[in-house]
Amino acid sequence: MVKDTYESPLSARYASKEMKYIFSPDKKFRTWRKLWIALAESEKELGLPITQEQIDELKAHADDINYEVAQEREKIVRHDVMSHVYAYGVQCPNAKGIIHLGATSCYVGDNTDIIIMTEGLKLVRKKLVNVIDELSKFADKYKAQPTLAFTHFQPAQPTVGKRATLWLQELLMDLEDVEYQLSKAKLLGSKGTTGTQASFLELFDGDHEKCKMLDRKIAEKMGYKACFPVSGQTYSRKLDSQFLNVLAGIAQSAAKFSNDIRLLQHLKEVEEPFEKNQIGSSAMAYKRNPMRSERIGSLSRYV
Repeated sequence: MVKDTYESPLSARYASKEMKYIFSPDKKFRTWRKLWIALAESEKELGLPITQEQIDELKAHADDINYEVAQEREKIVRHDVMSHVYAYGVQCPNAKGIIHLGATSCYVGDNTDIIIMTEGLKLVRKKLVNVIDELSKFADKYKAQPTLAFTHFQPAQPTVGKRATLWLQELLMDLEDVEYQLSKAKLLGSKGTTGTQASFLELFDGDHEKCKMLDRKIAEKMGYKACFPVSGQTYSRKLDSQFLNVLAGIAQSAAKFSNDIRLLQHLKEVEEPFEKNQIGSSAMAYKRNPMRSERIGSLSRYV
């Protein structure tokens, strides 16, 4: 096992296999190719001289990315998108002239970023729903179990299930935010260099309606209901902050959850699972450190 280059602990230790794939090069560049296929199909449907044979050729090589060709090409042209256009064209010689036709780099780059963020949030939603389900079972199971609760970290009244419902309620609030963010998901579409679709207007001989239809068709083919009606060359980066706000909300709820457990474990009122061969401390093996909650806390702070 070669371990002589940097690897992020966020990926190597903490990310799920599913999430790592969503942010992988394969996912990124396969999505670029899906976008190029969607563009070519839409342009063909709107009357541009693109053949079904060309589209079929593009589809035949949608997933087998020839990375080496793209990397060698980038050394020459110093442009990542055009290097991948070239590499795709090497695999699809009959279609190379219509790949990326009328588009800018942001057509593949920005649309792919939106798709990756959206799919990542869908995976977060799935895991959040699972946590809510498990926590609700826990709350119901222990709703009558007395243990001392605290306010101001001073002894107050007994409850276990009630405390779990506090964590549960915050996660449900987060789920509402996730659902809302996903409900208004839009692509950038194909807006051109400054968002005016001027290159497509030229391709469609001044037909404004076809430019609008191009966006609608691409969105539909990529599984989205719409594109942003207005943009510059890029989608509004406010979308990034909105996604991050949702994730930060989940992180806040997780931090509250984990901090409560750490305090209660100190008091021996609630404890994390401690496995048979688990070591609590390198110096004091008998210690039962709340290491899961500590990880939740540190990752939440990072977000």
